[in-house]
Amino acid sequence: MTGDAMTGDAMTPGASTAIRVLLADDQSLVRAGFRALLDAQPDIEVAGEAADGDEAVDRVRALRPDVVLMDIRMPRLDGLEATRRITDDPDLGEVRVVMLTTFELDEYVFEAIRAGASGFLVKDTEPEELLRAVRAVVHGDALLSPGVTRRLIEEFAARSKAPAATAALGALTEREREVMALVGIGLSNEEIARRLVVSPLTAKTHVSRAMVKLGARDRAQLVVLAYESGLVRPGWLG
Repeated sequence: MTGDAMTGDAMTPGASTAIRVLLADDQSLVRAGFRALLDAQPDIEVAGEAADGDEAVDRVRALRPDVVLMDIRMPRLDGLEATRRITDDPDLGEVRVVMLTTFELDEYVFEAIRAGASGFLVKDTEPEELLRAVRAVVHGDALLSPGVTRRLIEEFAARSKAPAATAALGALTEREREVMALVGIGLSNEEIARRLVVSPLTAKTHVSRAMVKLGARDRAQLVVLAYESGLVRPGWLG
């Protein structure tokens, strides 16, 4: 671990209100670039670094960052399995994982979302987009564009059998089901608001309530549940 990483690790969790980020990538140059960008922001700080999946899991458990920027392809333990271990740990329920990929159509994106990732970014994304993404996932937003959402649903259609009934949907109101279905086809809160002729705040409230009732970590998981429950079907993609 570099001296800079040790300096970041030494910060006491919860000592500031800044968004704390863990960088997990086997390329030190990539980590250095992300660290320079993130540490320059007044509301973001790098809590630590990891060079492989095993180290990432260990450091997440020790440091409890808000966000993990996780490379998919790493030695010893890949980012997909590391993400699964983090999201399966109830003590790490507040940690959000963003997968880093080389190409937008990375073959593992589908599995990453199933594993509990809040979304993904390509490594050569614009700096402003990376910063927006880090801030967004902390507030429960998923990094899934409508186009990406459609591809995910198409993957479900190709890999899955008929959607199974989900008893948990019985806890949702009719409006919450409607909103969940719109989330499932990739609409933002603003687009949902226009579709239902309600305010964006009302749309956001319905989305949040559906997430709480279904135990979804974020919008990405709500998309998965929307398809698996049959609320969203491939024929709706247009």
